Amino acid sequence: MNNTIKKYLIRGEDDMLDYKQEISSANKIAKTMVSFANHKGGTLLVGVRDNKSIAGIRSEDEKYMLDLAASFYCKPEIELEIIEHQINDKIVIECIVPIGDNKPYYAKGDDGKWWVYIRNKDKSLLASKIVVDVLRKQTSDKGTLIKYGKNESALLKYLEQNERVTLQQFRKMVNISRWRASKILVNLISAGVIRNHTHEKTEFYTLA
Repeated sequence: MNNTIKKYLIRGEDDMLDYKQEISSANKIAKTMVSFANHKGGTLLVGVRDNKSIAGIRSEDEKYMLDLAASFYCKPEIELEIIEHQINDKIVIECIVPIGDNKPYYAKGDDGKWWVYIRNKDKSLLASKIVVDVLRKQTSDKGTLIKYGKNESALLKYLEQNERVTLQQFRKMVNISRWRASKILVNLISAGVIRNHTHEKTEFYTLA
């Protein structure tokens, strides 16, 4: 076994590495691709089972599926780097997804709609509107100017005394609209003052 694949197997799946035994659906693999592009980039290892054993790709169709996903099921289109590795009599594909320059990246769902996904540990999760706005702000050339008014001060004071806060808690605390609370959170996340934590159920925010 070559050193590249060996290192990937020792490392295990994480926020920048995903094992795929096979590619059976272009739109499903597109979700993982855009989550990597919206994050720091990442690598798909195709032909590897979750238990780290080598399955090998079934046919050349799997390379076609990767290209199809990146070209037609990701928006903007993602430029992949695909490297084949011979492991005994099997082929494993190393599919490198670069960090995106034009965030947010969208994947086309079964419903025909376009959705933004982000990477959280070894999972690709649907992004909240706040996260989408933060990604959009990252792509913008404009810097983030923070005006610390009473609402921002109240939020930071609360977070100094408490571990976390949700959007709903924040807007109720200072009695402002959801839109206004979201905008404040986006600005503070973009400026690196607070950090968002995306889980499958509830998104929350802490001091950075």
